Amino acid sequence: MTLSDLLVPTYVQMLGALSKWLAKAEAQRPVNEAESLLSARLAPDMFPLATQVRFACRQAQEGVFRLLEQEFPPSLETLLDEGRNAGERPGTLADAHGRIRETIAVIEAAAARGITIAPAAPIAHALPNGMTLDLTAEQYVRDWALPQFYFHVVTAYSILRAQGIDLGKADYAAHMFPYFRPSAMS
Repeated sequence: MTLSDLLVPTYVQMLGALSKWLAKAEAQRPVNEAESLLSARLAPDMFPLATQVRFACRQAQEGVFRLLEQEFPPSLETLLDEGRNAGERPGTLADAHGRIRETIAVIEAAAARGITIAPAAPIAHALPNGMTLDLTAEQYVRDWALPQFYFHVVTAYSILRAQGIDLGKADYAAHMFPYFRPSAMS
């Protein structure tokens, strides 16, 4: 399994979609209203949109660095801190787009190295609560890295929808359009 096989295309296409959803929000709302969406939440005890964007970026980068057995760069701690504090300091939509662009660049640079990862390679994933998950690389990708990433991406999508942004399934799955048979698109 290589990073290019699964994680990289998934992360890049969904982060690109997330950026497009934010752009749609900017196009559909006056500037101040669009910026205020970054503080929107689905429920009072959930993180706001600004956090979901940052945590999606962090999850994508963390997955890549963990599989490459590399130390996390300080930028991952910055994303975590920004995400945790986004309720008080949500930043701007330009910041959110910048974080997404930075993340895509990091992921694509890692994939360009063409490093192969053995599916059975052990991954010890320590959680902040002191618990550790012992997984294979395949289990880590399938059962942790992708689900955690999608949780934050889908939550961002849901927040935007709940705030009245005109998004639909076609926005979520736009990466699938090239696979349709020409007769299906008419």
